[in-house]
Amino acid sequence: MNAMTSSNQDQHPAPSTVAVALVQMTGHASKQRNVETALARIGEAAAAGAQIVCLQELFAGQYPCQTEDHRRFEEAEPIPGPTSQALSEAARRHGVVVVGSLFERRAPGLYHNTAVVFDADGSTAGMYRKMHIPDDPLYYEKFYFTPGDLGFRAFDTRFGRLGVCVCWDQWYPEAARLTALAGAQIIFYPTAIGWLPDEKAEYGASQHSAWETMMRSHAIANGVFVVATNRTGPEGQLEFWGASFVSDPNGNLLARATHDKEETLLVECQLDKIDFVRTHWPFLRDRRIDAYADLTKRYLD
Repeated sequence: MNAMTSSNQDQHPAPSTVAVALVQMTGHASKQRNVETALARIGEAAAAGAQIVCLQELFAGQYPCQTEDHRRFEEAEPIPGPTSQALSEAARRHGVVVVGSLFERRAPGLYHNTAVVFDADGSTAGMYRKMHIPDDPLYYEKFYFTPGDLGFRAFDTRFGRLGVCVCWDQWYPEAARLTALAGAQIIFYPTAIGWLPDEKAEYGASQHSAWETMMRSHAIANGVFVVATNRTGPEGQLEFWGASFVSDPNGNLLARATHDKEETLLVECQLDKIDFVRTHWPFLRDRRIDAYADLTKRYLD
């Protein structure tokens, strides 16, 4: 799906400030319970003043990739499908933009980790398929997901132009840069990241710090707001570390959730700050685009 045309952009003058809600949840075995909880939290966030609501990665189920289990493919849905339609209806009913992360069944044997942006009228503003697919202990995503083929994109909505990347994408400056160059004012990262029990004591604080620091650096380097919405609590062998957060274009932490509780953060993002920051730290202006061709190579031998 393509981003809206300029005529559509004229219908939605960019607001100077938007209220963003991050819904941090613990995944349960019951898909119905997870979806109903997410829909309720969307409604609560809208009632509290949210204009954009971001759910965590693969919110409708427990994180499926801790083992390589063919039965988990049964959890996937086509898009549109029941869960995406429920999110679309929630966006329309409450007049909010919703960012929802879904286990997409595209075709037999072809599955993606996909985020959909629903505009405040319930229409689909855009779709992003996760580009970077990890294969680590308890994160066996290459077994489940085909790498995305839609590229790095941004989508016009009633409350601003939004980009979405998903979890493992958050470690790659190239992904953030290209999403920002597509015009994103806010980059959303629906996320499922946590600690392995035998690593937490020694490495836990460092791992969490690296994760947050990486995304705050994307905010600084690109002059955008960054929103990361993570899962929380134990699922299987993982303890998801929560700590969903919002960073402004200077890398300042505007809000951070707790590590171990379900909660919804509501954060105001002043979008007119983007131009101010970019004219004081003109990183986009000073890029040497004539000298970056080697970035398309795997390594400079």
